[in-house]
Amino acid sequence: MKKSTSKAKNIDDYIARFPGDVQVALEKVRLTIRKAAPKAEEIISYQIPAFKYYGNLVYFAGWKKHIGFYPVSSAIKAFEKELSVYDGAKGTVKFPLGEPMPLGLISRIVKFRVKENLAKAKLKQKKVLKHIGT
Repeated sequence: MKKSTSKAKNIDDYIARFPGDVQVALEKVRLTIRKAAPKAEEIISYQIPAFKYYGNLVYFAGWKKHIGFYPVSSAIKAFEKELSVYDGAKGTVKFPLGEPMPLGLISRIVKFRVKENLAKAKLKQKKVLKHIGT
């Protein structure tokens, strides 16, 4: 599916390697994530696009017949009912190409992951402060 076997330098480079229709779907997913988590950092991790915000937030990838979305298993469980109409696994959802991307659902999942990561960061900070006696 990809035009090049070299590793993508950034998300723009990654998306540019796909046919036009897949690029459009990938860009919609990317923009939805950016809007839901505007402070998140765009990176390439595991050779696919990812977003970090107080740790890994979500990943996504283009495939021959679907867009893979990887929000971690806790998000899959939290949105189990809404995601049940899609193929997937423990930490994976497959959104079929040729069907509208569920951008509202993606946005809600990303916002859930932001809250989850912030809560973990605050808990970690409390433990550090308690440990150093402040």
